Amino acid sequence: MLYFRGCTAREKQTGISQATERLLKEAGVDFRILDDEKCCGSVLLRTGFLKEAEEQIRRNTDVLKGEKIITSCAGCYKTLRDDYEGLDVIHISQLLDKLIKEGKIKISKKDFDVTYHDSCHLGRHGGVFDEPREVIKSVANLIEMENNRESSLCCGAGGGVKSAYPEIANQMAELRINQAKQTGCSTLVTPCPFCKLNLENDDMEVLDLTEFLVKYGGVDES
Repeated sequence: MLYFRGCTAREKQTGISQATERLLKEAGVDFRILDDEKCCGSVLLRTGFLKEAEEQIRRNTDVLKGEKIITSCAGCYKTLRDDYEGLDVIHISQLLDKLIKEGKIKISKKDFDVTYHDSCHLGRHGGVFDEPREVIKSVANLIEMENNRESSLCCGAGGGVKSAYPEIANQMAELRINQAKQTGCSTLVTPCPFCKLNLENDDMEVLDLTEFLVKYGGVDES
């Protein structure tokens, strides 16, 4: 399998790629990474640079075709699945759910509450709702926010909003964090590096799903 880290997990949120690789090794998954991995082109597509995106897709397809691809990033998952042709791609949450149920990742269940943020690309766009929740419930009690699944609120980071309209992106993140706080949980889990980056705050722990599993699932104790 090829682990496609994505720009954010590779460059800004490196704890996500480190946690992902640790979990894959724990499960005995035979995988590799690309030393010269390039952007999937999602940002170019969402911000209207279609010609540049098409060229990026063409170059990446030459490298990625024929591979079984795992992604950390919900945006990469949607882009590689929907905007490329003929790629075999799975989000890490889907794989982790399968590995846990097969007993290839040993989990230590604990009695504490966490809440979950559905990213736009993985949830509404990708239709992946259950698998990340199953992963969380193997470790802790899941308390849903007021807006969840198909009605989840955007974190504000995607579609170029964070770069072009940072004030709006921050307002959207604050609204979502307030919903998370209303659950009474002190930990918020998300399946997207973009979402984690924009939702991070001083009042609540925000973790990627892989980081959550390593920290609280007992993997860190092995």
